[in-house]
Amino acid sequence: MHENYIIALWIAIAYLIGGVPFGFIIGKMRGVDVRTVGSKNIGATNVFRTVGKKWGLIAFACDVLKGLLPTLAAKHFMSEAYLPLVIGVTCVIGHMLTPYMKFKGGKGVATAFGMLIGLIPGLVGAAFALFVVVFALSNYISLGSCSAALFLAISVWFPILGVEGYKNLPQCILVTVIALFIIWKHRSNIQRLVKGTENKIYFFGSKKSVKG
Repeated sequence: MHENYIIALWIAIAYLIGGVPFGFIIGKMRGVDVRTVGSKNIGATNVFRTVGKKWGLIAFACDVLKGLLPTLAAKHFMSEAYLPLVIGVTCVIGHMLTPYMKFKGGKGVATAFGMLIGLIPGLVGAAFALFVVVFALSNYISLGSCSAALFLAISVWFPILGVEGYKNLPQCILVTVIALFIIWKHRSNIQRLVKGTENKIYFFGSKKSVKG
């Protein structure tokens, strides 16, 4: 019973950490309420677009760390093999449904990325490489994110890049669910991509983000 209380405490703390809206906080520090500009999302992409590249990268790093660090801590301090996954997923849920902002959060890509680095670093490295290539070729972060998420949803079932595949069924199922949920959270972006009105972001160029 005592152990159950400790597990519940870990989950509660993970949810509260995952829910910290770093994008919103960084925007406010720079005098911008990211909920009212751009895509009106509190995630790193909107910070990047509306506050600045440097601040967007900082928000991205913070969102990654709040998924990575609790997952690594659970791997180090907790004996049950499934708990790091539970803690990581809880962080992602906290980001998507943050308790600090009436349960309206970001899309969870960066936080899920951090969690998965802690769980399956080889596969995540491949997904990140795919994200970079797609983003570099298209200038659409949303397209890169969805491509990486779809890659994870499929490839996690195969024993490659250090992943046990079907031997770790709970991990495969949850990673797939998270990846598909991330794609679902991008449904408005996907609609804009189809219509040709999605925001482009020129990471290395000087062009400003525009519709189309």
